Amino acid sequence: MKNIHPTAIIEEGAIIEDGVTIEAYAFVSSKSRVGAYSEIKQGARILGGTTIGERVRIYSYAIIGGDPQDISFQVGETSRVIIGDDTTVREFVTINGGSQKGDFTTRIGKNCFIMNFCHIAHDCTISDNVILANSATLAGHVEIGKDTVIGGLTPVHQFVKIGEGCMIGGASALSQDVPPFCLAEGNRAYLRGLNLIGLRRRESKEDIDALSIAYKALFRSGKPLRQSAEEILNTTASDKVRLLCEFVLNTKRGINYERANSEKV
Repeated sequence: MKNIHPTAIIEEGAIIEDGVTIEAYAFVSSKSRVGAYSEIKQGARILGGTTIGERVRIYSYAIIGGDPQDISFQVGETSRVIIGDDTTVREFVTINGGSQKGDFTTRIGKNCFIMNFCHIAHDCTISDNVILANSATLAGHVEIGKDTVIGGLTPVHQFVKIGEGCMIGGASALSQDVPPFCLAEGNRAYLRGLNLIGLRRRESKEDIDALSIAYKALFRSGKPLRQSAEEILNTTASDKVRLLCEFVLNTKRGINYERANSEKV
């Protein structure tokens, strides 16, 4: 059974699954799909080709699936947003559809929590269990790994990659990549260490110990970063450490950390 307020506007062609609640003055476009038992609260707008998973909650005045804020985007082109199951999108959040510079799709994973006034730009990819605190803003093509937290009032530069299990401090300004399991903060944000609080919630003591040793060898030894990453990768038995080193070797925007010498990424 669906609970749709009579003042809500549901365009012909929209797919509304069982158990969905759509409150007063909300709007759902003709190409959108709203999964079972999701809630679209008063005044929210679901635009473009948006697909919303099951048990998703979209709060008042959020705008999902608007055109990319990209001057090269041609109005009328296909643009999509996909939101995974059990995600919450709070008031006044904006999530733009993808552009022709990607695959026209912006992706939000499962069980994410997007707080008030956040902005997620075109072609971003956010993995599962990610939290964006109030007014965090992501430019285009940002990628965020699972179990990561972005503090409030933090902007993230376009094409930045943030690995899984990271913590980005509030009111930071992030313009370079952040490896998995790390803590970064500041303006401009740089690595401050491992995200030990997050690690202790999810990982074994053996993996945390191995990551601690690898972090010191990578970022505090004074050796060139890529050399250290290759050496560790060739000797470690830890999958978590391998993930950390592979991220370092594949970074395109570089990693901002306190260097013991003048070595650059």
